[in-house]
Amino acid sequence: MHDLVIRGGTIVDGTGRAPMTGDVAIDGERIAAVGGKAGPGRREIAADGLVVTPGFVDIHTHYDGQVSWDPYLTPSSWHGVTTAIMGNCGVGFAPVRRGAERFLIQIMDGVEDIPGSALAEGIDFQWESFGEYLDVLSAQRRVLDVGAQVPHCAVRAYVMGERCHDDAATPDEIAEMARVVRDGLRAGALGFSTSRTILHRERNGPLVPGTHCSPEELLALGGALGDVGHGVFEMVSDLQGREPDRSWMVEFARKTGRPLIFALAQNERDPNGFRTALADLGALNRQGLAIKAMAPGRPVGLLHGLQSSVHPFLTHASFQSLRERPLAEQVRELRKPELRAALLREEPGTDNRVLRMFLTNWSQYFRLGDPPDYEPRKSESAAAIARANAKSPAEVTLDWMLERGGRQLVYMPFAHYGGYDFEILREMLEHPSTVLSLSDGGARRPGVRREHADLHAHALGARSLSRPEARARARRADADLRHREALRPARSGRARATDEGGPERDRPRAAAPARAGDGVRPPV
Repeated sequence: MHDLVIRGGTIVDGTGRAPMTGDVAIDGERIAAVGGKAGPGRREIAADGLVVTPGFVDIHTHYDGQVSWDPYLTPSSWHGVTTAIMGNCGVGFAPVRRGAERFLIQIMDGVEDIPGSALAEGIDFQWESFGEYLDVLSAQRRVLDVGAQVPHCAVRAYVMGERCHDDAATPDEIAEMARVVRDGLRAGALGFSTSRTILHRERNGPLVPGTHCSPEELLALGGALGDVGHGVFEMVSDLQGREPDRSWMVEFARKTGRPLIFALAQNERDPNGFRTALADLGALNRQGLAIKAMAPGRPVGLLHGLQSSVHPFLTHASFQSLRERPLAEQVRELRKPELRAALLREEPGTDNRVLRMFLTNWSQYFRLGDPPDYEPRKSESAAAIARANAKSPAEVTLDWMLERGGRQLVYMPFAHYGGYDFEILREMLEHPSTVLSLSDGGARRPGVRREHADLHAHALGARSLSRPEARARARRADADLRHREALRPARSGRARATDEGGPERDRPRAAAPARAGDGVRPPV
């Protein structure tokens, strides 16, 4: 008699083999059998028509602050994530010197759009070193396991103080930062992360520390992984593996033998650049270098709206008097013909070219439906609707934003959506040099920006596809591929960029893997 039997589900076991219909039996805390017909259970769950999988390992989240007060780590735990990895993109909250906590909060607020007020109220900074941060997390109970990487921004601020934004660190500072990273890794960190993109700025401030640091600094800090003998180097970079990043990335991989993983994107500026990056990664992998790319399950984008931290009219002169007023008053004023006409005549009041792109990219603006449609057609864009109705795209967008009492959201996918469908994402995820990632779980301003904490479940088809199922299946000849690829980063030997050991053969996992003793540090 089993303690629990999950009966008749579609099993995707994480080994890379095709889905199968069968039972999963559990005795105590161990998985006793996978597939076939299990014996009776003291408790049984009917899973007919449902997908049964191992828990998802989400390698790219930003729960660094939330993990200190929320034992459920929602919304990731709602969607089958059983291990969440934090400290990505070079941002996090350890190490930190007393008095510098607010600075790290400002960085997280700017980069990941997590309200600084919530972080300041929720985080009780009981640590200085990275190891002490892990100690605090280890003392807390939560419904899933977590792991953390040492974040470059925090290390720079800890060692360099007010000079942390300087591109050049002194040799002594680099040596001290490398020591801090080594100490963090020995304390239980899963790796080191950095940011090299102009999209990552402090809230209304400069680029985050380390954005343009030297290759020598990155090799020294990355070298700590080789010294300790474990850990992954995680990075987001505008260069997408091209020079001048490529040289030091290859040198790092060769010298340390450690994996390096970076975020892969497709955008209008270089629509085919991702294919060049994938071809190069394939060649490097064949040489034995463990360099991989993270690919998302949905386009990377923003949600605009009157309640959002950004929307197309936020910097317009005529909108400034409304910024701090209640939503109902904003809607009432924006419906007045005089203010509406003035707003539509104006241009964004910013010289920041990246922000202007976000505020005026009308061909990538779409009304977010209910349920949300993350794969809208080109004909549904604000630009296309404006042409068809002799309106300006700004007018179409403003009309959308005023719907539902000003609560309607406008979806703007700014990467991975050059073909106005998910084909680019499919091409990325089918490549052996990529892993499914970039959920950004925990990175959101409630009701404003939607992270993709459900991306693993979405890739398994657990949620409705944004277009009719028949169309999606016709476009993806092998529907099983989505199932296998969704689990590949968590359990397949093909995902060696996130493994701590060497190459691993794909194999069935009947028994649950050993768990970390405290749910924070990896097992020794």
